[in-house]
Amino acid sequence: MIQRENLKTDFYSSCKLCPRNCGVGRTAWDSSTPVSERKAGFCMEPSEIRLAVACLHFGEEPLLTVNGGSGTIFLTGCNLRCAFCQNYQISQKGMGKNVSADEFAEICLKLQSIGAENINIVTGSHHVPAIAKGLEKAKLQGLSLPVCWNSSGYDSVESLEMLDGLVSIYLPDLKTLSSELSKSLCSAADYPSVAKKAIEYMISKNPLKIVEVADSSNPSSKKEKIESGVIVRHLFLPGKFFETADVLEWLHQNVDGKAIISLMSQYTPVPFKESDEENARRKKALSVIENRLVNESEDNDLRDLIEAYDFDYLFYQDLCQDTEWLPDFEKIQPFSYKLAKPVWHWSKGFVEN
Repeated sequence: MIQRENLKTDFYSSCKLCPRNCGVGRTAWDSSTPVSERKAGFCMEPSEIRLAVACLHFGEEPLLTVNGGSGTIFLTGCNLRCAFCQNYQISQKGMGKNVSADEFAEICLKLQSIGAENINIVTGSHHVPAIAKGLEKAKLQGLSLPVCWNSSGYDSVESLEMLDGLVSIYLPDLKTLSSELSKSLCSAADYPSVAKKAIEYMISKNPLKIVEVADSSNPSSKKEKIESGVIVRHLFLPGKFFETADVLEWLHQNVDGKAIISLMSQYTPVPFKESDEENARRKKALSVIENRLVNESEDNDLRDLIEAYDFDYLFYQDLCQDTEWLPDFEKIQPFSYKLAKPVWHWSKGFVEN
């Protein structure tokens, strides 16, 4: 475990928590400081940890949702900020509320008390030390659920080491192995090398452990539940079949049999609400892909590809051309009630159900 007493001085005074190594002082300002006066790094976040939403989420991989749903905690800010991000309101626009380590622990324990299968921390790479401190407090107060680190894959190994002993499930993306694509979409030409190294580290630290549990909807049957290990996600980008083929080839060579693969076809154009200048920048970034829904022909090609590879354990998302599932984090319930049950919201605190 790392020493937490001098948390802000040690990790936020000259921030190098993520591969961007911005080196900015995140303790010199807070979320109330006007944007024009902030000396901010790429994530645009201060040393205060901020959360947007906590909920029981039923839209994650079945190994995570099982019966009770995954206890997802969405953080404000992001160190990657992809041009197509469906969560842009919280990852890029700062929507969220400051919470202390004690409050973070309280949210974790609340999720446990209402039946969450795990604590699923979404996009926390820019706040690893503060999250680690909150998890330590939660565990001292009785948190016994496995903790899942749900990230873009743009994690430094040095930061991941701070989570040793606290996190047992990793859910990283492997967005692309094209430096040109990641430079345009994520302003990170080094993304492929960083993500591969991070995923290899995650696998080395957390061997795959899957157990069978009773199916609450049918006691005579069983469901699988992940207690430890890695699930690597890849989102197919419309018009970029060969880029996905490259990713699957790397996963087949380096990950198959050691971790689970989750191939997603849910790419959805987002109706961003931004200034004309911001929209122009985003449109330019998105010009390297076809910003549209995935079509049936692409879906068939992807199915043929994964059949040819015959992965040991792979999830493939059924094609869905419905856009109603896109979240709106201004709402207490950002998702549909089929997908999630709200527990805590940045504008209200704990939500009564």
